[in-house]
Amino acid sequence: MVECPGPATVVFDPSLTDYDFGPDHPMTPVRVDLTMRLADELGVLSSLHRVAAPMADLDLLETAHDPEFIEAVQRAGKSGEPDLRHGLGTEDDPVFAGMHEASAHIVGATVEACRRVWTGEAAHAANIMGGLHHAMRDRASGFCVYNDVVAGIQWLLDHGAQRVAYVDVDVHHGDGVERAFWDDPRVLTISLHETGQILFPGTGFADDTGGPDAEGSAVNVALPPGTSDSGWLRAFHAVVPDLVREFAPDVMVTQQGCDSHTEDPLAHMMLTIDGQRAAYSALHDLAHEVCGGRWVATGGGGYAVVEVVPRAWTHLLAIVAGRPLDPATAVPDGWREHVTHRLGQVAPLRMTDGGEPRFREWREGYDPDTWLDRQVHATRMAVFPLHGLDPLP
Repeated sequence: MVECPGPATVVFDPSLTDYDFGPDHPMTPVRVDLTMRLADELGVLSSLHRVAAPMADLDLLETAHDPEFIEAVQRAGKSGEPDLRHGLGTEDDPVFAGMHEASAHIVGATVEACRRVWTGEAAHAANIMGGLHHAMRDRASGFCVYNDVVAGIQWLLDHGAQRVAYVDVDVHHGDGVERAFWDDPRVLTISLHETGQILFPGTGFADDTGGPDAEGSAVNVALPPGTSDSGWLRAFHAVVPDLVREFAPDVMVTQQGCDSHTEDPLAHMMLTIDGQRAAYSALHDLAHEVCGGRWVATGGGGYAVVEVVPRAWTHLLAIVAGRPLDPATAVPDGWREHVTHRLGQVAPLRMTDGGEPRFREWREGYDPDTWLDRQVHATRMAVFPLHGLDPLP
């Protein structure tokens, strides 16, 4: 892994976990609390400068959302009444008290992470509560009320960034971010996700390549269910590095939803912690190669609350800090006892699943008889020529 030249930051305070859809909702904030506890017990937080998350004001929110929608969120959070026209009060996005404030806080955290990286106060910065990539300009969607990623990228553009690369490795298509910058050639959005033929939100196919003024700015790799470490990493390395290098961004923003794990209850992929860790490390190194290490990392999905999320995102924070953990590291007994006491569950013993994140390079040739290779080939054929790249191996 490339050495980090400067300090790294995590933007976090406990009030970020006020973003809470209720005890029966899969996106429980305890997953973030457990992550921060595990990262602390393993010494990861001691290598990160921790800063409090500011609250996004209305002007900042309006860079990502319509004023009418923001007003609807404020009303719903006070009255408790649904507003289905704006996606509020659905099974995915139930109304909760203080919804506007909790959501604006996450936006403020991601924008602060972007600000610190862009001004040079931090080499890398992370907001693991962020990555709410489904929210649209005029409505909530898919567990996401306000789109912190869109606000963060727009802040970077408004403060001098000429090109921003966004890479989304969540198991669900990063539709809200893609839609926000669909016709903006300054932003390259790349999403690797389980195919929308099977999984929410049902979008993100190879021929979705951006608007008329930004053809090639949207990149989608729609992967088959059952994809494991080797296939996922093969797809990632066949698409992401070449495009990001050619785009030459000033800064990279990434979304690290860990719901691609084989234990995740809401999707059908088969990655291990080890494969996810390899993806995070590859993104870190790519940021150093193409944009001087300017990297903003966010969280996202992940619903195996004990088995996966804390370990995956602790690895992410360690990589952000420039001090990656040995996968064989034991999970601290104190943390495991906390999990048992609080949730009545048995926590994993080590920071690894024992996976071997190896893959076959695309340049060795592709197999048209496999679903995964057909999808990767379709993406390369659709997008690579628009960037002046040869789509063939």
